[in-house]
Amino acid sequence: MELDKTTVVDTDLILKEDTKKELISIYKDLDERGYNPSKQIIAYLISGDPGYISSYKECRDRLVKYSREDILEIMLSEFIKK
Repeated sequence: MELDKTTVVDTDLILKEDTKKELISIYKDLDERGYNPSKQIIAYLISGDPGYISSYKECRDRLVKYSREDILEIMLSEFIKK
């Protein structure tokens, strides 16, 4: 490793990947419980009311840590990629 060079870390990319992984985890947890995760997450994203997200496995608390705008941006970029 060269000590005279600066390493650039893309924190935006790290945040997006972290958000994406957590969203997938929340989706799986809600599905595991028998809920319709798509409907719950969409209702939350549209309304801003975290009450739409079940508290099962702390899904609600885990989701509201992220900005709704960031979640939508990630979802749209993933959709466009496919």
